[in-house]
Amino acid sequence: MTQPPWQPITPAKPTRTPKEPLNRERIVDAAMRVLVDQGYEAVSMRKVAQALGTGPASLYAHVANKRELDQLLVERAASQMRYDEPIDPARWQEQLKSMMREMLRAMRANPGVARAAIGSVPLGERALLTTERILTLLKAGNVPDQAAAWAVDLIPLYVTAVAFEETVQSASDWTPEDVERFIRELREYFESLPPDRYPLTVALSSSLTAGATGDERFEFGIAVITAGLASLAEKN
Repeated sequence: MTQPPWQPITPAKPTRTPKEPLNRERIVDAAMRVLVDQGYEAVSMRKVAQALGTGPASLYAHVANKRELDQLLVERAASQMRYDEPIDPARWQEQLKSMMREMLRAMRANPGVARAAIGSVPLGERALLTTERILTLLKAGNVPDQAAAWAVDLIPLYVTAVAFEETVQSASDWTPEDVERFIRELREYFESLPPDRYPLTVALSSSLTAGATGDERFEFGIAVITAGLASLAEKN
């Protein structure tokens, strides 16, 4: 029916786009964005809520606290690890090294997650599957039970420390030239030390500052860890 001309025209109400329901997946997505863009220290329930356009109280219906949020961030990184190759007892050492490399790759793909992992015991499903696979590899190599149990803490601790150090270094905004200059100056400093007090530091100055970039030091670490565990293996 046509509206009479003397009646005011009532503007149509704007159609509101319904909000996407909040869930853990969206919360972790937002937390990851804050983590990558602003660093771990910026990740809080309030900041994540702001990124989602809601209030902190709405997050607590899905995530209990910041500690659980950290667990979920670690779980997200763990879910990106790929280790589909069947375990081969004859190759357990190389497969263990591959797992450590894959763990580092996943942490590098999620900058800042290493900080969330430090000091916590990851208990998510994917994190526990990673723990189970490491234990299975160690037992395939006849590593004693207690050594395997401690190694499953040592291995992630080493990888996490490497990833965390890289995160700290990347936050300094150093260029490759800056890094090279620092390494050169550090080597020169070692060389300038009194040789009567620091004979080996002076003599090994080049070795001490070698492999500071790339994965050489990381590969050395996983080789040492694996060889040490192999030396503990029980003989059949």
